[in-house]
Amino acid sequence: MSLLISALILVLMFFATWRFSVRSGNYSWVDVTWALSFTPAVLCHAWPADGWAPRRFAIALMMSAWSLRLGLHLWRRVSRHHPHEDARYAVLRKRWKADVPRAFLVFFLAQAFLVWLLLLPAHLIANHAGSGFSLTELAGLAVWFLALIGEAIADRQLSSFSREPGSTNQVCRRGLWRWSRHPNYFFQSLLWWGLFLMALPAPWGWASIAAPLAMLHFLLNVTGIPLTERLSVEKRGDAYRDYQRTTSAFVPWFPKS
Repeated sequence: MSLLISALILVLMFFATWRFSVRSGNYSWVDVTWALSFTPAVLCHAWPADGWAPRRFAIALMMSAWSLRLGLHLWRRVSRHHPHEDARYAVLRKRWKADVPRAFLVFFLAQAFLVWLLLLPAHLIANHAGSGFSLTELAGLAVWFLALIGEAIADRQLSSFSREPGSTNQVCRRGLWRWSRHPNYFFQSLLWWGLFLMALPAPWGWASIAAPLAMLHFLLNVTGIPLTERLSVEKRGDAYRDYQRTTSAFVPWFPKS
């Protein structure tokens, strides 16, 4: 039942965001909804579940903390630039120019489905009845908290850089951005590998590998790195091409000379 209720909530949230985006002329709001939607959805899984209470509380608190932090960060970013739309959605507008609103409705509902899929580990964790945290779960917790801190630091470093005068056409190479061109994406992916480890001891826990693989696919092959890289090259030219030559695209690593 929790899977059905969370699906309904997600569809309603993303449909309402689509209506608001059409009226405001800014489809970037979907990023805010994508982040915030995890909070009510994970509560639907954790609250009525039959699993061990401390585990249910932990997964609800963890996911809500991450969701609200990222949602607030994205809300500030979108609000600061409104009514100017994120360049990614400007590209999609051109691609779907025949029927932009309908195409974005499909896109928004696809985001709702992705959130629902990504919550599979949380559903399995919340329904795991075994008492006590196993070593695998503790390892997953450690990975998850490392990823949460890493993503927050990467977001703050980029936001701080982007507010500096003259930074518009410059490349951020400070902090984590010196070691990876997309440290925020890397740590966001790592979050779901941590959740996978936490879900693994649960019945059917192995099936939750679909969530980190789906996240990795979207970040590496769909609307994550490929589109961001293309837009960065168009905007920053040779400065970004040099960044590509010297800096790892995803996994933080030592820069090339």
